[in-house]
Amino acid sequence: MNNLSEQTSASRLEHFPITFFAMIMGMTGLTLVWEKASKVFAAPAIIGQLLLTLTACLFLILALIYLMKIMLKTPAVIAEFQHPIKLSFFPAFSINLILMSVATLGISENLSFILWSTGTALQLILTVYVLNQWIHHIKFQVIHMTPSWFIPIVGNILVPIAGVEHGYTELSWFFFSIGVIYWIVLKTLVLNRMMFHDPMPEKLLPTMFILIAPPAVGFISYMKLNGELDNFARILFYSAMFLIVLLLSQLPRFTRIRFFLSWWAYSFPLAASAIAAQLMYVTLGQPFYYYLALLLVSLATVVIVLLFLRTLLAVIRHEICLPE
Repeated sequence: MNNLSEQTSASRLEHFPITFFAMIMGMTGLTLVWEKASKVFAAPAIIGQLLLTLTACLFLILALIYLMKIMLKTPAVIAEFQHPIKLSFFPAFSINLILMSVATLGISENLSFILWSTGTALQLILTVYVLNQWIHHIKFQVIHMTPSWFIPIVGNILVPIAGVEHGYTELSWFFFSIGVIYWIVLKTLVLNRMMFHDPMPEKLLPTMFILIAPPAVGFISYMKLNGELDNFARILFYSAMFLIVLLLSQLPRFTRIRFFLSWWAYSFPLAASAIAAQLMYVTLGQPFYYYLALLLVSLATVVIVLLFLRTLLAVIRHEICLPE
């Protein structure tokens, strides 16, 4: 019995997916939503504090489990690192460090800087590595391209949010430039894949929501860098809002998809759009943006809470960490 249990645990560790770190992106996004809401809507600050504590604990747990996988199941990690789709999820780790640096700005500037500098350096390394893999590939095909390929790029756009606060404005512009330029290139390629090639598998359909993240995050970062609302900022904001409308118009299609960890692709983009809407309201002060921000904060919160509960249920039922 003990041997069977050990074998089962070893198998689950071997199949523990790198995509789990997308959950931390969503949870940290929700943390930032409520940290912002405490200032914009006078929401209780304790909500953001509790979310930050929960997210930090989850991040540490997942990081420790994946470290065990690296040490004990190295071939499985290498296989993920060479996988044409899963490769894009490795920068989720550096993105989480950058997001945590933003979330801890109001708690400890030193801690925030350590998280930001570590995450930023790792993000650059992973971006260069992933781009090299894409350029000099021998295995990638059009069918492998999904919106998850945005993940290595979105991380660069996030850098200025804490980077400007730490005094690294020019470095922040460097990363912002990488993110925006390559986002436009990748968006063209992804739309070409979706429009003119075979439909994506059901499991990957939720990744379409990742399309929202670059313009929403780009708006937040650009406002941090530029300091005012100009026409380019408006283009970023309204393009993100249109994508939300476009994807929500397909809601019946998404509700028929059975649960996969890819459902977490709904989370961070919705959180980013909720923060962007709050920032737009603070900037313009118009009632329309107040209600838009309130709606998106509510939507992001409900979706991410449901995702967390459904994932917890899947863990209890042993529906995750299984061979594909």
